[in-house]
Amino acid sequence: MTSFSQLILSDWQVRKTKKQKLAFIRLMQSHFPELRVEESKIIHNRNLVAGDLETAEFILSAHYDTCAVLPFPNFIMPKNILITVLYSLLICTPFFLIAFGFNLLLALVTDSFFVHYWASLLLIIGLIVLVFFAGIPNKHTANDNTSGVITLCELMERMPEELRKKVLFVFFDNEENGLLGSAFFRKLHQKELKDKLILNFDCVSDGDHILLVLNKAARKKYGGRLEAAFPSTAEKTVHREKSSSAIYPSDQAGFPLSAAVAAMKKLPLLGLYLDRIHTGRDRIFDERNIEYLCERTINFLSTPEGD
Repeated sequence: MTSFSQLILSDWQVRKTKKQKLAFIRLMQSHFPELRVEESKIIHNRNLVAGDLETAEFILSAHYDTCAVLPFPNFIMPKNILITVLYSLLICTPFFLIAFGFNLLLALVTDSFFVHYWASLLLIIGLIVLVFFAGIPNKHTANDNTSGVITLCELMERMPEELRKKVLFVFFDNEENGLLGSAFFRKLHQKELKDKLILNFDCVSDGDHILLVLNKAARKKYGGRLEAAFPSTAEKTVHREKSSSAIYPSDQAGFPLSAAVAAMKKLPLLGLYLDRIHTGRDRIFDERNIEYLCERTINFLSTPEGD
């Protein structure tokens, strides 16, 4: 791993506030002068982009923004949607209990349905914004998504110049706030995206099971080529899944040709899962994952179409 990647891992894991993001952008541009900022004004997104989208065949992406620290991890099971949804509902339970207690107190003042309804709704929205969006920045984001940022940085360093002409690199903003950066990018470049595959690296450093989730168009055009380029090894097991049967909520969603890349752990019966992220326990950074993904991505990009 390069010294620049090591610097990001050691000193630049916090990229949540406007000031923190701007400092990180300046750091990135000092090392990669070709990076330019694509910025929206109404909802402030600042995506970092390198390459020429019109001539590029592929897009390699990762989000660089980071989240607030939470008392509970974001728990994702891509192949077990029911448990993922139930866990999300469980996380919301404390907000509804607080709203219930608030309504008991409010009942001492008024029994108006509209007052109770709107007061409860605003309270829940306010709590969600306070905890998830305006909370204290998480100091530990090794997996989510410092790992994806470093994967892109390593690829930019290692990729031969001729191969880089095939690629557009994008560091998305505001993934944690609802995939806003990637939505802005799609709106800005809608015409150019129709036939370009996006490989999105998000949470790739904690787990020995490499997950690739491909949408239908990506499977049809690149399925065989991705399977050949990303084989399982003695250390890493690769799982190639359809987006219709495995959910991975990240920036690749909404692109015409898309593949999500993530690292998972696995339990008997329950299957693949992702944990620790959004908490102070997000400290696992397996360099072997980054090495594998860089090596195999370059292999994929180097393979002529049809092979």
